[in-house]
Formats: sequence, structure tokens, C-alpha cells
Amino acid sequence: MTLVDTSIWIEVFRQRRPLDLARIIDFDDVVTCLPVVQEVLQGFREEGAYRRACDAMLALPIVESPLGVDVVLEAAGLYRMARARGVTVRSSVDCLIAACALRHDVEVLHRDRDFDAIARVSPLRQRRG
Repeated sequence: MTLVDTSIWIEVFRQRRPLDLARIIDFDDVVTCLPVVQEVLQGFREEGAYRRACDAMLALPIVESPLGVDVVLEAAGLYRMARARGVTVRSSVDCLIAACALRHDVEVLHRDRDFDAIARVSPLRQRRG
């Protein structure tokens, strides 16, 4: 299973030359988490596109729903560990996404350097899409 990050979904949902996700990964292997759903949906300006994207995102299997205290503490720990080792993670939300992936032993498919950084300080499985 693979948790597809917001950085990939942005390219999937763009109007001009959208990314063909099926060329990168079998869609049956895709999962999401609520922080990704939030990041993706908050970027839509047009109501119809928002509704279509919302339906599509919520049709995916969701890991860590509802979010519990444990996953939030794990995300904070990832951020702190990276900082202690001199690794910069720009987005605390990416730590939350990584914690969801780690807790469910799923790979993160991304185009975001934060996941490269988190993988340097944790056992996060990740690959660029």
C-alpha cells in the first residue's frame, strides 16, 4: 500500500496536463490520511471541482481515522528528531503524514523534499513520483 502525498495529488487534479497516477502506481494500492485530504481540498477554488475531488479523496481507504493523540505525538517526535540531527523539515503536516504512514507500514509517494528529510531520521519508506 502507498500513501499518496498532497504534492502528487496537486498534479493529478491540475487542469492542464494532469499527472496520470495510474502510470506510477496501481490505484488499488493507494491510501490516504486526513491531513492529505485537508491539504488537497483546501486548494480548490471552484465548487464543482472541489466536490469532485472531495468525492474522489473520501472514496480512498483512510489510515489513522480518526487521528489520535498517539499519531500527533509521533509526528512531533519526528519533527524534533529531525531538528536534533540538523535536518530541516519545513512542514509539520508532513511529519503528521509520515507518522500515519509509519504507523501503517505504507510507503509515501511524493514530490516533496520533506519526506526525503524525514526518511533520513526514521524508517519511513518513501519514493518520488
